[in-house]
This record gives sequence, structure tokens and C-alpha cells, in this order.
Amino acid sequence: MHAVVLVGGFGTRLRPLTNDVPKPMLPIGNRPMIVRLAERLAAGGVTDIVLALGFRPDTFRAAFPGDRVGDVRMHYAVEPEPLDTAGAIAFAAGHAGIDSTFVVANGDVVTGLDIAELVDAHRTLGTDATIHLTPVDDPSAYGVVETTEGGIVARFIEKPAPGDTESHLINGGTYVLEPVVLDLIEPGRRVSVERETFPALVGSGRLAGHPTNDRWIDTGRPETYLEANLDHADTTDAIHPEALIAPGARIERSIIGARTRVDGDVTRSVVLPGAIIAAGASVTDSLVWGHVPAGATLEGCVIGQDAEVPAGRHQHLRLPEPA
Repeated sequence: MHAVVLVGGFGTRLRPLTNDVPKPMLPIGNRPMIVRLAERLAAGGVTDIVLALGFRPDTFRAAFPGDRVGDVRMHYAVEPEPLDTAGAIAFAAGHAGIDSTFVVANGDVVTGLDIAELVDAHRTLGTDATIHLTPVDDPSAYGVVETTEGGIVARFIEKPAPGDTESHLINGGTYVLEPVVLDLIEPGRRVSVERETFPALVGSGRLAGHPTNDRWIDTGRPETYLEANLDHADTTDAIHPEALIAPGARIERSIIGARTRVDGDVTRSVVLPGAIIAAGASVTDSLVWGHVPAGATLEGCVIGQDAEVPAGRHQHLRLPEPA
């Protein structure tokens, strides 16, 4: 079975971490996000992954020199121009010659979803498309999905006001599609699967929703990327074996990457590969890919690759500032 993985975005909300690195290549618990996703797809029966590429496609090719992740074959479909989500799906599926049931996943979503369970639900329901649905406490910032008792999607409600709907289910960003869905995607223009393709299927009753309570995080913002990493803070992935940790360093519930040097204090933070936290520096609730000198205190900051932090106290600093 094939899976199309959408990884072509610019990751603007995570800048400066994504200035030069595509978001799905950033580490989660010291392993690239895309590798964790590929392994989850493989566990669900996927044998071939087609990456729908846009921003810095060569980064992905370099990461998989044998064009494989474990037993999964990797394929690369580089969009000639941004095609939006449905356009990217159709382009990648055409590139790979997909002609049977396939999975679609967003490359920046971290979830415990059982892919095989989603595929089984899709086949049981017998629809053209099935969306993974996940509950959120406050649906007002999302597009909410209402379903019938039989699991068929009844309607989408964009950013509902209180009282507009009883549903707290949103699109979880993983789908199972039949090739017939590709016929609904007009070639040669940007097409959104969320705003155009899926709503077009609602009226015919050919779109299903499969709700689960699995762990689900959209890693597109600094606070959610940090959250996804801290899920691994109590595991063997937390401190990379190539990290240099000074005897006097204090590390609490954090992720420490390869080739880092930590002499100071790090709390609930991610120290990305090659970063330096000097003695006398303090880092809390931050993402750091640069150099934090003695006398610097960071709280809720995002420091890009090789950036030099000035001494002093900094709250919610982004360095360099996103363009």
C-alpha cells in the first residue's frame, strides 16, 4: 500500500528553526519527525511512501540515501509550484502511479493513530474517503466535523462560535482515499482537500470520519513542537549519546541533541544538534539551536541554527527574527 506524505510547506510559524530546514526534518525526541512518521505508516501496512515535496526537496533526498526507511521505499514528487493540499496529493499520486486504496498523512502531525485500524474502518464503511478525526477541548480555532451515527461526515463548520455545534471533532490530518477521489481534483491550479475536495464528497455521502482518542499534536507552532518533544523527555531518546553534558549542568525534563554541549541549566526545553549552553546560562521552555552564553537567561524563546544570543534576560525572543 502507498502513502502520500505532505511535506512541501515552508513551516513559517516555526521560523527561525525552519529557515533552512523543512519542518518534517526537525527532530522529535532526537529522531527526525519524518522518520517517526514513516515507521508508524510501515507498522500500518504501508510499503511505499511518496513525499509531496516543495521547500528544499534535496534535504529529504540526502536524509534517505538508499531511498528507504527500514523496509519502506521512499519516492519523491517535487511540485513545480505550490499546489495546496489536494493538488499536492494528486500530483504525488500521479507521479507514483497510485491506482488502489492509499493513505495520506500530513508530515507535521505527531499522533499515536493506528494506521491499520483507520484503513480497516475505511474498508468497512465502504466510502471513497475516510478522515481521521480527533477531539479538541476548544474547537473554535479549527474546522469542526459533524458525523452521522453511521460515521458518515454530515458537514464541516469552520471555526464555530459557542453553540453552533456539539461536536468537538476536528480533521486529524490522516486520510484513506480511493483513487476515484483524484478525479475530483482539477489539475493545473491550487486545490485544497480540506476546503474543496472533502466538502464536495459530503453531499454524496461518500466521506466518512473515524474518531479516536489517540495522542495528537500539530507541531506547526513553537509551543506544540516543544510539547511533542517533551513527550520523549522521560525516555532513552531524551539525551543523545553524542551530547557533551558537564558534571555541573542541570537538566530537567528536556531533549538534548547530538553534538551539543551543555554546561548550564536546561528546563523543559529542546537543545537541537550542535547548540551550546554555557556555564552560567539558563534555558527554560525554549527551543535552542544556537549559542547561549554565560549570563543569558531564556524563557519561551526560539533560537535558530548558529544564532548568538546576547547576555541578559530574554522572554519570547526569536533569533534571528523571522522575515
